[in-house]
Amino acid sequence: MAPRKLAAGNWKMNGDLAALAEIDALVAAHPAPGCEVLICPPAVLLHPMKARVDGGAIALGGQDCHAKASGAHTGDIAAAQLKGVGASYVILGHSERRADHGETDAVVAAKAAAAHAAGLTAIICVGETEAQRDREETLTVIASQLDGSIPEGATAANTVIAYEPVWAIGTGRTPTNDQIAEVHALMRERLAGKVGDASQVRLLYGGSVKPDNAAQIFALPHVDGALVGGASLKAADFGRIIAALDAA
Repeated sequence: MAPRKLAAGNWKMNGDLAALAEIDALVAAHPAPGCEVLICPPAVLLHPMKARVDGGAIALGGQDCHAKASGAHTGDIAAAQLKGVGASYVILGHSERRADHGETDAVVAAKAAAAHAAGLTAIICVGETEAQRDREETLTVIASQLDGSIPEGATAANTVIAYEPVWAIGTGRTPTNDQIAEVHALMRERLAGKVGDASQVRLLYGGSVKPDNAAQIFALPHVDGALVGGASLKAADFGRIIAALDAA
């Protein structure tokens, strides 16, 4: 049995209270989607957003968490704090965190372990840079990131993997269908023996997914959904992606 599809929206550092109207529109247009729908807004919007989605079909997630449960870590957020304001997921190891904050695979694994301990599902991101792709190192890079970023105790229930080719994020560029399929097949194979019931771990694609290319991406083997950036900010755009995933 295939895992339930997941459409995850990463708002990144975008949105304010006025943007909650987009959530209202999304809820109204998709009261009972066939796939699971997730929004990961900036942390300051989690609590007010929870009131908009409570009891509905949309789940909420954070965009990062600290590896420690508490302490003197100014500006950071603990996994349990995310859980406490309504999050059930957290994105970890996003390429922007790896590049901008120097996060290593070991750091990502520690954060994922903290997320699991708090009862959150960790969306662990992996992906290659353009230079690595040009040097034909993609599969080696992805395999290494998977090996180093997934903590002990990871299961299909508490872990999602998102492949995000760094060179495609926000650029409008998309790898070919064959390139996406190749990486997703490698990830599925690599998870065997590392994550319990690897066939049920959801593998998301996350490089400039848009309404116009979503259907062809979702038709590829081992693609169980998407981690969507800019196109998740507008209910109309994200709604079309959700519809494409429902139809896949």
